[in-house]
Amino acid sequence: MRIISGKARATKLYTLDGYETTRPTLDRVKEALFSKINMELPDSIVLDLFAGSGALGLESVSRGANLAYLVDESGKAIKIINQNIQKTRFEAQTVVLQCDYLKALEKFKNENIKFDFIFLDPPYKTDFAVNSTKFIIDNELIKISGKIIIETDIEDDVLEGLSKLELEVIDVKKYGRVSLIFVRRKG
Repeated sequence: MRIISGKARATKLYTLDGYETTRPTLDRVKEALFSKINMELPDSIVLDLFAGSGALGLESVSRGANLAYLVDESGKAIKIINQNIQKTRFEAQTVVLQCDYLKALEKFKNENIKFDFIFLDPPYKTDFAVNSTKFIIDNELIKISGKIIIETDIEDDVLEGLSKLELEVIDVKKYGRVSLIFVRRKG
């Protein structure tokens, strides 16, 4: 796994390969994701909620985001994230939180932090993507022009759950068994 483009281009990242609850986003999926949002990234504030290695947040900073919040519950993941931050030299543009995703979202709500982009790549076969999106939308943690990008292998289940929320599905892209779902607030 590596940073694809920007200031830290070609930097190889440490990963949690083999760790049972994480799986890195494939380079081709990451490339497709960032080619869709690249022009909007400069000066943005990004949340990588189930950060794993921190690759999506760090790729965002490499491509011009001002700040990336990297959240993961796992101590092993946080250790890898911190190593990757040091390797990319993005200490000043990142905030790392080790906690449950709902606690992190509650913290952002209490601190009135709003994001331009939120990446949700939760453990597969969970309802975390829909639950976190509902909290984000209900509490306006995403700016009106912002986007939530969900990576999942249960596209139909996630889309069904999202259909009950006040949001607009902008696009759905499938890459093998993985789907990227792009959504935004209605408004």
